[in-house]
Amino acid sequence: QVQLVESGGGLVQAGGSLRLSCASSTSTFSTFDIGWYRQTPGKQRELVARITSAREIKYADSVKGRFSISRDNAKNTVYLQMNSLKPEDTAVYQCNARRPWESISSWGQGTQVTVSS
Repeated sequence: QVQLVESGGGLVQAGGSLRLSCASSTSTFSTFDIGWYRQTPGKQRELVARITSAREIKYADSVKGRFSISRDNAKNTVYLQMNSLKPEDTAVYQCNARRPWESISSWGQGTQVTVSS
């Protein structure tokens, strides 16, 4: 398993921006697909954005045009730039690391994002 540490969450007004980071110490970080997920009480965890080891990117429809995912393998970090934030973006955001040929994946502890109206 891979240790992941998220940071960058906080409280922001609607229309504001935050940048989340997902960092790891593993030397094989570049081989992992990294996904950002979010969850609010009473709702299922949903995929927000994913970037593969080949840098293929996928976004949830709800964040397209507002969020941007990127990775810096030299720093073992994946970023989620969140712009034009809305109150409905309020959630705990977690990153996930997986490799397609493995049955298990790793999760970070999560970081809270709160968007006030």
